[in-house]
Amino acid sequence: MYKEIEKTLNQKKIAYDPKVLTKACDFAGKAHDGQKRATGDPYIVHPLAVAHILADLGIEFHTIIAALLHDTVEDTSISLDEIEKQFGRDIRNLVNGVTKLSEIEFSRQYQLESLTERQEMEVENFRKFFLAIAEDLRVVLIKLADRLHNLETLSAKPIASQKRVAQETLEIYAPLADRLGIGQLKVDMEDLAFRYFMPDEYQKVRLLLSEKIEDRKKYVNLLKKSLYRLLTKNQINVIKIEGRAKHFYSIYKKLKKSDGDIDKIYDLMAIRIIVPEESDCYKVLGVIHQQYKPLIYRIKDYIAVPKPNGYKSLHTTVFGLDGKITEIQIRTAKMEEEAERGIAAHWYYSEKKGLRAALKRILMPAPEKELTWIKQLQEWQKEIKGPPDEFFQSLKIDFFKDRIFVFTPRGDVINLPDGATPIDFAYNIHSEIGHHCQGALVDDKLVSLDTPLTNGQVVEIITNKLQKPSRDWLKFAKTNLAKSRVKQWLARYAAEPITETEIKKEVPKPAEAPKILAKSPSQKFIIEVEGDYKIPTALAKCCQPQPGDPVKGYITLNQKITVHRADCSNLSRLKDQKRFVHVAWKEPC
Repeated sequence: MYKEIEKTLNQKKIAYDPKVLTKACDFAGKAHDGQKRATGDPYIVHPLAVAHILADLGIEFHTIIAALLHDTVEDTSISLDEIEKQFGRDIRNLVNGVTKLSEIEFSRQYQLESLTERQEMEVENFRKFFLAIAEDLRVVLIKLADRLHNLETLSAKPIASQKRVAQETLEIYAPLADRLGIGQLKVDMEDLAFRYFMPDEYQKVRLLLSEKIEDRKKYVNLLKKSLYRLLTKNQINVIKIEGRAKHFYSIYKKLKKSDGDIDKIYDLMAIRIIVPEESDCYKVLGVIHQQYKPLIYRIKDYIAVPKPNGYKSLHTTVFGLDGKITEIQIRTAKMEEEAERGIAAHWYYSEKKGLRAALKRILMPAPEKELTWIKQLQEWQKEIKGPPDEFFQSLKIDFFKDRIFVFTPRGDVINLPDGATPIDFAYNIHSEIGHHCQGALVDDKLVSLDTPLTNGQVVEIITNKLQKPSRDWLKFAKTNLAKSRVKQWLARYAAEPITETEIKKEVPKPAEAPKILAKSPSQKFIIEVEGDYKIPTALAKCCQPQPGDPVKGYITLNQKITVHRADCSNLSRLKDQKRFVHVAWKEPC
């Protein structure tokens, strides 16, 4: 294993000292001498495996040395002072950080409504866990690699332990790896944990795949050759084209959304095209779309709008050979490295720039821009006043749930958890926008404030200085930011204090019919308007629309809807198309 680590360090061009590597391996070997793992292997196999995982990710040398030593203080008589004496203060701090993280255990008990003292302690462990991330990211990277190797040898543990470790991985460690952009670790951890946490479901997915994958491989190989000829003909330099099978846990999640129909999953094996430059990605996309008809709604530009974890790529789904629907991913070699290594690529590219850059990275353990979400987490923790279970549920939504990207009318990107509503969007812009949010235009259509947003939508918030936060908002707001701002306002200005019972009430389903907003003077007909019924509406005095006249609605600058005749001369002078809404006459029942 030592030779494998050294070989990987050379392959990844990671600057290292062979003498220090040998010394650390010997030191750990002697410290763990006589110890066995549950598999029956000598204990030293584990730290060697963890160090090799990190070397393969391209992590800097100090982290790899700390990985070799990470269990010495916890499981042997070696002291931190001895670690510092032999390997320096930076290694001591890393080993100490990992030792502290090893003391943290998570369980399902924190999700019960009535939390015991132990359960509160477990939730508090989340705070400690994320504090460790913010202090030195390398500590958590060692912990992630440690978890991956433990999963690889999990079969030697009792079934109860297998379930606990697997569940903990799916809920905490794999999402964390994803949030850090380390796709390689995330995928491996998810598939291993899935096998032990849901063995029946795992076997079903494996069986389904075995029936489909061989035919899919043959098809992908034919399409790869076709694409290579096509791109070469168009004088596009291609580094490589490969086919990659979707991993088991991802397919399981997609099967849940497609009612178990595997034929509805178009990316069982996706084509990945690697090119030298970013501009080449768009050239490839254009050439492919000329040859193969795309599914427009499945074109995703993660280069212009990267995911929160830094992932960049172009995704398109096309009708490929014989009309088979196929997903194609297009990216540069650097994007590919970053997609696999995520934040670990931060050190990898420093190593390629030379030893001086690498040493600078050791002194600055993590890139600031990539850890903005952790700083947000720290600030958010300071604001949390509620019970621990509320902390954990909010944590899962704000930091671990799937993310969506929506846009302001000016094109600014707003990153929100899946299921977020216009209320979450408004408070993400500014607290005052949230407090006075009266309605929202989503893709130029008026929607109610409890409408779930989806990827790529353009959202414009309609405000009214007379509008105030409502208790009802707490029933459909998803983010902790929106909930905390609403609670703060209600606590300060509401006549009656807010209660947890009110928050947990089921969100009332919006009526299917459009909302009644205005009546004609004769009172025999009414106007119906799509969207939020709370916005005041009036018939325009300039054209005085009558029942039966074709009509249009317009959101005025003072935030009300004025209903005009469709041929009203004033309407032709109104240029802002986003403010037009659909209205219609209807005879009351």
